[in-house]
Amino acid sequence: MRRYRVAIVEESAVVAEGLRALLAGGGEFEAVYVAEDIRTLAERFALVAPDAVVVSTSLSCGLPRNIRSAYPDLRSAALVALAVAVREEEIMRQFDSVVNIYDKPSQILKKLRAAVEQCEANPYGDSHDLSDRERDVLVRVAKGLSNKEIADDLNISIHTVMSHRKNIAHKTGIKSVAGLTVYALLNNLLDRNDVEL
Repeated sequence: MRRYRVAIVEESAVVAEGLRALLAGGGEFEAVYVAEDIRTLAERFALVAPDAVVVSTSLSCGLPRNIRSAYPDLRSAALVALAVAVREEEIMRQFDSVVNIYDKPSQILKKLRAAVEQCEANPYGDSHDLSDRERDVLVRVAKGLSNKEIADDLNISIHTVMSHRKNIAHKTGIKSVAGLTVYALLNNLLDRNDVEL
């Protein structure tokens, strides 16, 4: 079994060591580096060579509006937010996945695995960086659900659904439901059997 290399960016030694222990217990991941800020990791990125970077949302130095633009080396790794503090949606949208400090260990490992596998299958590109939530919305749009149905299904507001749809259209360049359905099918976000043709 392949072991994925993970770098952790977290100021709290307790949280960082807890995550390191959780990853070690699963056997599939290995925490190879812990940094207190993203700049320190970026300086050592080539030596560390992680498959995934888990970044705390509570960093006192803050997070850039676009981490991958500020630190281009990080484009080769899956970028996962460790949701410790509430952040603006614009900041959170740049992550491939979000793990919460209240997630069960199995959920954290599952989300981390999915982010790494997605990154390997579709390397980072500005036009395809849909967040997990945007993918959730896209799949439901492709299945023909209304904004209200999507909001109820995902337990979010209709305004948030509309915001996600606007972001999806901007990022993919596709505005029609039919076009988004084709996009979802081509990017393996949706199975053909899930869509009425």
